[in-house]
Amino acid sequence: MNHSRRACLALITLLAWAGGAYAQPEKPITLVVPTAAGGGNDAMARTIAQKLGVLMDRTVIVENKAGANGALAAEYVAKAPPDGNTLMFGYIATHAMNPALQKLRYDPVRDFEPVGLVGYSPTLLVVHPSLGVKDAKELVRLLKAKPDQYSFASAGNGTAPHFVAELFKMSTQTELLHVPYKGSAPAINDTIGGQTQVMFPSLFTGVPYVKAGRLQALGVAGNKRSPVLPNVPTLKEQGIDGVEVDQWYAIFAPAKTPKAQITKLNQMLNKVLEDKEIIKRIEGHGADVETSTPEQLGEWVRKDLAKWRQVVQKAKLQAD
Repeated sequence: MNHSRRACLALITLLAWAGGAYAQPEKPITLVVPTAAGGGNDAMARTIAQKLGVLMDRTVIVENKAGANGALAAEYVAKAPPDGNTLMFGYIATHAMNPALQKLRYDPVRDFEPVGLVGYSPTLLVVHPSLGVKDAKELVRLLKAKPDQYSFASAGNGTAPHFVAELFKMSTQTELLHVPYKGSAPAINDTIGGQTQVMFPSLFTGVPYVKAGRLQALGVAGNKRSPVLPNVPTLKEQGIDGVEVDQWYAIFAPAKTPKAQITKLNQMLNKVLEDKEIIKRIEGHGADVETSTPEQLGEWVRKDLAKWRQVVQKAKLQAD
């Protein structure tokens, strides 16, 4: 009798423990951002993470892993368990530009499962006001009249400001000295200070400085004007073709993350990007919201990677 009672108590205890285990909340989702806190990418990621957490009824933690033009963060996510709990806020540099220039310890296609696009931001051509030029055509004339006297800042080799400047040089047959920095903040600060004269930041990054009068916008290196700077024409409108670059942002998961989880994450992300307040906040920084299926994002990455590899070859660019 005592033996049976002990057995029943043990069974009840086991069932209670098992029930408690199943009732435990899911692990938080970590959204890894490959730039420092406080920048444009970080702001967009945090806007999305907050709403995504509400919709999924889960905690979404933003973790910044800046360094090596996004390579540190990308490598970290590529090696994370494929359980849907670690995601990456990737962008054009981490998955198309940087990998096109140098061999990294991750493959932008093989090591990731695309989840979905978030949006894109056209590139902006800005100069220090002391140059005294009113538009991109005047800048081209100045660069041709005084070759090798001016420089452009970038966030580092393989970053969007670097690659877009190389496209600009090829398209206009001009010369500019490349001054790479470790990140967008010091690059744009030195352009504001006049140590460098030209830069191609994303609209998302450059707009606040243009509106403050600290930088002068000469053109949008995109397919259309931005409603944030409606009076700034595109480079194409000014007769400069081949420099249309939209800097995109997207969510990725480690390779081999189950398809069901990728599908659910894509659905939730697209639902986040339908929210009018989210759209307003993203567009307020000069970015346009754009959604996609995982398959569409994967194709976008492959095409962009091939495009920038050609640019690297034609411009004879070399890694650090």
